Amino acid sequence: MYAALLTLLAALLAATVLLPAAPARAADNGSWSVFPASSQLAQRPYFYLSADPGSTLTDKVTVTNKTAEPLTFRLYAADAYNTARDGGFAVRTKDEKQRGVGAWARPARDKVTVKPHGAVTVPFTLRVPEGAEPGDHPGALVALDERVDPADGAVAVGVQRAVGARIYLTVGGPTMPALAVEKVRVAHEQPLVPGFGDSIATISYTLRNTGNVTLNPRVELTAKGLFGRTLLSRALTKIPSELLPGQEVRLSEPWRGAPQLDWGDVTLTASAPQTRESASASFFALPWLLAALFLAALVIAGAALKLRGGPGTRTGKRWVAALRPRRVRARRS
Repeated sequence: MYAALLTLLAALLAATVLLPAAPARAADNGSWSVFPASSQLAQRPYFYLSADPGSTLTDKVTVTNKTAEPLTFRLYAADAYNTARDGGFAVRTKDEKQRGVGAWARPARDKVTVKPHGAVTVPFTLRVPEGAEPGDHPGALVALDERVDPADGAVAVGVQRAVGARIYLTVGGPTMPALAVEKVRVAHEQPLVPGFGDSIATISYTLRNTGNVTLNPRVELTAKGLFGRTLLSRALTKIPSELLPGQEVRLSEPWRGAPQLDWGDVTLTASAPQTRESASASFFALPWLLAALFLAALVIAGAALKLRGGPGTRTGKRWVAALRPRRVRARRS
């Protein structure tokens, strides 16, 4: 059981993406870093590569050890994806199925030992297959520490850490930027008594990149009530800075001060260069107390009608007959 838990947790943590501390610096976790080998012109924060289907690229990656003891790493290439939680940039584990950069790139060495405060540079080859789809194929070259660190807690498991240098590969061919907004939902938290307490609505939606290029989307939220009144209009900030091709994220936005009594629609509009899509959902805001009173009134009215005799009962038939107009014949004098 220990081995199974260790393997599972190690695989999960190996997928964690370590972002660079600054745009011009390497991916770094404080103990080691991974970055493109410096060129004669300048340092590169990431690998920015372009290739046509069927072509082969070569480059070099550098791994540095910032600790006072030697470290051994497994080197491998991996595909990138957006995390479901917040849309962050993440990479697949070594044992997961790779379909893009993770399947096409191979370092010259899959295992390196870096001396204390030293660095090792390893060449790698990236072969783009003939049938590769055009567009963006993001990924990373990952250095996975072979050590297993003990984890806190009662369960006896360990963790492994990894750092990845991002690869932004563009395969030549037609590009198609495309976005989709789907599954818009509105959930209300209403106060029991109208006017006493805050009314909060949560608007959830799915943002999906249906094209073949990486997008930096913008999302605008609008809400309209009865008679077309504008209740809310704002640009959202909690969205992924990079939405990768074929990826989707489930996001939510709080709406504080939402109406306590209204009926309308919310609309989410996502846009990026050359693409713009919208989706809407209706909402009906009604405080719990009013809803309960309305329901109670319906129940009382129904009970009263039953007691007096509905149209289908004998009393009801006499009551209906009494309401019908009578014909009166005039007598001859």
